[in-house]
Amino acid sequence: MEVILLEKVGRLGTVGDKVTVKSGFGRNYLLPQGKAITATATNIAEFEARRNELEAAANDKLVSSKARAEQLAELVVTIKANAGDEGKLFGSIGARDIANAISAAGVKVAKAEVKLPEGTLREVGEYDVNVQLHVDVIQAVKLVVEAE
Repeated sequence: MEVILLEKVGRLGTVGDKVTVKSGFGRNYLLPQGKAITATATNIAEFEARRNELEAAANDKLVSSKARAEQLAELVVTIKANAGDEGKLFGSIGARDIANAISAAGVKVAKAEVKLPEGTLREVGEYDVNVQLHVDVIQAVKLVVEAE
């Protein structure tokens, strides 16, 4: 299935690229999310007419993501949780908890933007948590987990 990308998609391409993807990925993700349109003759002509507008919108998203990343760079977030004597948490701290704590500190972050490649946090300590604000913008946030 050939599609034209309307925004930058990681490992696939940037705005205006005509790429071939598997039909399931195109039908179930790219098209419903508004990240791409099918590469028909009419859609190509329509895209070329809107190219400058779409590139400007993509650039605005990138600039706003970089501004949010600068705010996150200065931030140190503290989460208090129930823990045992040895520092093990009763339960865990996941992406939702971290996103809520960062948002409460003043920078709006969605749960999907918080990346925890090693899974949830289960011990007291200091962590660097990556927040992916844009395909090109990833910012580490200092997170301190304390016992209550």
